[in-house]
Amino acid sequence: MAKNLLIVESPAKSKTLKKFLGRDFDIMATIGHVIDLPKSRIGVDVENDFAPEYVVIEGKDKVLKDLRAAAKKAEHVYLAPDPDREGEAIAWHVANSFKTAKIGGKVSRIAFNAITKKAVTEAFDHAREIDIDLVNAQQARRILDRIVGYKVSPFLWQTVARGLSAGRVQSVALRIICEREEEVRNFVPQEYWEIDALLAKDDGRTFPARLAKIDGEKPELNDKAAADKAVAELRKEKFEVADIKIGSKKRTPPPPFITSTLQQEAATKLYFAPQKTMRIAQALYEGVDLNVEAGTVGLITYMRTDSVRVEPEAVMEARNYIQQVFGKKYLPSSPRMYKTKKSAQDAHEAIRPTYLEYAPDKIKKSLTKDQNALYNLIWDRFIASQMEAAEYDTVSVDINAGKYLFRASSQNLRFDGYLKLYKESDSNGNGNGNGNGDGKAEIPPLEKGEKLKADKFDPSQHFTKPLPRFSEASLVKELEAQGIGRPSTYAQIIYTLKQRKYVDLTERRLIPTELGFAVTKILVDHFQKLFDVSFTALMEEELDEIEEGKVEWTKVLNDFYQPFAATLSKVNGKAKAIKASLVEKTDEVCDKCGQPMVIKWGRNGRFLACSGYPECKSTKPLNGEQESVTTDEVCEKCGAPMQVKTGRFGKFLGCTNYPDCKNTKSLTTGVACPKEGCEGQVVERRGRGGKTFYGCSKYPKCDFVSWDKPVATPCKACGNPYIVEKTTKAKGFHFYCPKCKVVSYPESSPESSSEEPAEEPVSR
Repeated sequence: MAKNLLIVESPAKSKTLKKFLGRDFDIMATIGHVIDLPKSRIGVDVENDFAPEYVVIEGKDKVLKDLRAAAKKAEHVYLAPDPDREGEAIAWHVANSFKTAKIGGKVSRIAFNAITKKAVTEAFDHAREIDIDLVNAQQARRILDRIVGYKVSPFLWQTVARGLSAGRVQSVALRIICEREEEVRNFVPQEYWEIDALLAKDDGRTFPARLAKIDGEKPELNDKAAADKAVAELRKEKFEVADIKIGSKKRTPPPPFITSTLQQEAATKLYFAPQKTMRIAQALYEGVDLNVEAGTVGLITYMRTDSVRVEPEAVMEARNYIQQVFGKKYLPSSPRMYKTKKSAQDAHEAIRPTYLEYAPDKIKKSLTKDQNALYNLIWDRFIASQMEAAEYDTVSVDINAGKYLFRASSQNLRFDGYLKLYKESDSNGNGNGNGNGDGKAEIPPLEKGEKLKADKFDPSQHFTKPLPRFSEASLVKELEAQGIGRPSTYAQIIYTLKQRKYVDLTERRLIPTELGFAVTKILVDHFQKLFDVSFTALMEEELDEIEEGKVEWTKVLNDFYQPFAATLSKVNGKAKAIKASLVEKTDEVCDKCGQPMVIKWGRNGRFLACSGYPECKSTKPLNGEQESVTTDEVCEKCGAPMQVKTGRFGKFLGCTNYPDCKNTKSLTTGVACPKEGCEGQVVERRGRGGKTFYGCSKYPKCDFVSWDKPVATPCKACGNPYIVEKTTKAKGFHFYCPKCKVVSYPESSPESSSEEPAEEPVSR
């Protein structure tokens, strides 16, 4: 019998840890949380310092029983769930369950940022008591979310439709998406014109320049007439070099990944949803079986972090690697240090490879395609972060032509530096980044006062554009910038919004549905402060202060609850009036009783219902209720933009040039085809009988098909890369693994749909 028991969160870590610990240790897993608030009731005594009512999660009784039985036989129990608030809470709940089981041995908490022998050994050397401040921060967040979910969601039921949910953070994220969408839809494009000139030296060499100023001000050429007038005047002017600026600049590498930047880059470059990124990163962190000799190896550090700090030993290893592989000229004279932002918790170092001997090309065969892609991304970013800066030669020339000033600029790469290995995405979310950073065509040698000839003028028409709709990557960036949520919550926020059908992911852009708009309007109108961005960010800061031991968690909850309860009491009295205001009259007549039909809201959007309800319960879809949101995708047949449309068989992409072009495409669900080696996406289809099913976009090359909607979440029991959504009379809405047949429920299931989905899933 082993002397020690190590309890971790995920069984996937066990193989990796067993290599370091040997026979003296038994390793068991909680498989996520084991104890939580009850699903069927609020479980918080708001009158008694917000005392939580904890219960064993359904299906976890045996897990706890086995843990207690093993703990009784061990001399020392080490609790090692993940090193964050949720992990600390799991350790606390397990430790509390041991108190009633009369565990004789010592119980300690350990935490490691990477599953390496060094990190694990140091963790045992620094075994400690459970950090109650971390636990209290988790409790406060959980109770806040439960109160908001259980108190506000019923208000949505009374005013919009049953089954809807509100969330302290998810609803603010939805508000941000809806407000951006309103900006896009209300944007009025403004016409403007630019004028380019092809300028020539006496020796015939030419270069382009663009009109930069008129009478010292920014040009305002708002129509063709103004542009033509300017060109006519320019043809009479003499062109002369007014100023030349020759210089150089450096472009330093980006820091190693934190959770948010990893999700952004993976979404932009690899087209991974944030939840998929975290699932793959979790597998890389917990360990991958490389080969017979190496066994199972944890390949990256902990993937939930907001710090760019890196251990000095890892920095030196990276510098040695750079010198060996790229040469001394790519190695800075001293290690690069990156500053972590003030709001960061800085509990864990940045996301990086744990062993530099396992270069991506050496272990590619041991990884899945997705694992290899993400590991490459993490590897390249980390190594690049310690490389030399890229260097550019820059030239800027101002050319006078009467009251007009033209400008030509060039930026040419002199030394590639870190760009030899890694190119980050640009500010617009393009995956290729600004490659070598080259500017316009090369400018020939010029002298101040030199006369030039204008060979050609090229006026071009343009229109101003609104800010782009949020992609999953840019939403993560916005949430981080606004202080909404934390590194471990971004993926779950976006996943919840999609699951609730508050937003659609259309051609990689998040577009709010009508239901999402309706929910946002009601919540913002009647709970203005609660779902305010700045207020939500302030709550996140207060949770951080609880974790740091600066404030009592019950005080934070009380300060929040008193004004919240007053607002709730006021708006609940308006529920009937609000619901009535959402009903729209129509000219349509009920087929069954002849009374007028009205437009009402349901959990899936608007529909037609008989005004004679409840005597007549006739309903039908709302005819003509079409979405026509233009996407970024271009029709491959005619080049026109594609837009989301709704037909008799659901939503699809149609060409905006219809009826001249009748090209259509299926909308993807955002889930990669689960068949190994297939690069397709799972799309929604309709059979001959009108029944929805899900198939691969590569059909007929790939024959994947499912009557149930696949969800890109791995099964916690067997590791199958996807589960499916099902709804039955016996179990209600639930998830089901087609491989091992295990049933699981979302944090907010139909039987407790007033509950706010956890910012981090209970079974992580």
